[in-house]
Amino acid sequence: MVLALLSGCASVRTLDAAKPGAPIVYSGTRLDLYAMQGGCCPMDRFGAEAPAYPGLDLPASALLDTLLLPLSLLTVLGVSFQATGGL
Repeated sequence: MVLALLSGCASVRTLDAAKPGAPIVYSGTRLDLYAMQGGCCPMDRFGAEAPAYPGLDLPASALLDTLLLPLSLLTVLGVSFQATGGL
């Protein structure tokens, strides 16, 4: 059940996006806010589709983005991780 919920989470969707120029810090929260404000092209801006219910997803994305903030900041600063695995 948790996996099903996370698959719709904007933060999880933007982690795999790897779109050049896409936001990294608080990317899921920003995607939710963009969708709530009627943004036309989330795929072009974030490299991921917005969740169907961004208002419901916003608290979970904000929490996950906050937990991942140290890694996001290191990524922005150019520190790379050679992590592999996943689904």
